[in-house]
Amino acid sequence: MNYLISFVLHIDQHLIEIVNNFGDWTYLIIFLIIFVETGAVILPFLPGDSLLFAAAALSANASYNLDIWIFIVIFLTACILGDSLNFLIGHKIGNKITQNRILGKFIKQENLDQANKFFEKHGPIAIFFARFLPIIRTFAPLVGATSGYKYKKFLKYNLIAAFSWVTLCCGAGYFFGNIPVVQDNFSLVVLLIIIISLLPIFITFIKSKLSKKEVD
Repeated sequence: MNYLISFVLHIDQHLIEIVNNFGDWTYLIIFLIIFVETGAVILPFLPGDSLLFAAAALSANASYNLDIWIFIVIFLTACILGDSLNFLIGHKIGNKITQNRILGKFIKQENLDQANKFFEKHGPIAIFFARFLPIIRTFAPLVGATSGYKYKKFLKYNLIAAFSWVTLCCGAGYFFGNIPVVQDNFSLVVLLIIIISLLPIFITFIKSKLSKKEVD
């Protein structure tokens, strides 16, 4: 867990280590991280937004010999394939996923309930919004499948969401990641990205608690 926290907060330094140690294999490693974040269901805490930002920032630095366009392609592919696998898992297992002998150890009912409430509030457009919210984006395809969404309908919103997410995160990293003040405070920037992305979830949680108190 300590290594994971370190990897997230100092993701730029860890990425540089990966590039120095693995060269072009870096593309595959980063692809797998993004793919697993949404596709594996059980690992919603893997870095997403910050990883895209950091990878794009490194690609803007010629000394690392990384291609931003390759990153964009692999990120888009990882998002779409990962979400599709997640949707398939939800379609096959359904609402009994928390009772599954293996998946039930990692997936809590409260996480699914939170994602369900998000879907109920926003409807199909929730698939788009969920892509920008950590944890929620991991459970969105799963909930979509168990809610009876057709895959074609899910895929339409997912393609738009993936393209928007990758463009925003990579664009921000590529154009702002190498500004001296950002480089000198990269950990703070990453922390800010995490806080901003989690803010809607926190606000929704507080509103839910306040609503329960009013009912009581």
